[in-house]
Amino acid sequence: MTRRSIEDIKARADEFADAFENYDPKPGDQDAPLSPTMAVKLAAWRRDTAEKELAEAVRAAREQGLSWRKVGEAIGTSGEAARQRYSASA
Repeated sequence: MTRRSIEDIKARADEFADAFENYDPKPGDQDAPLSPTMAVKLAAWRRDTAEKELAEAVRAAREQGLSWRKVGEAIGTSGEAARQRYSASA
């Protein structure tokens, strides 16, 4: 594979920007199936986002005095397992 110059990269970026800015959605576009690779990437992104949200919720709950036992019950595990997993972020 040949290396691209900065000019080549900028030109390609402009092409993508133009395509994005000029995109005119068609009926049914939102329901188009994802490729398997994109479906996996989307699921991984959602999982990562949910894990960050959960860690933040645990931190906030602990700051408000909720016990590790109650935190564990809320997420379907033991208090000790919750403490081991989330104590660094709480």
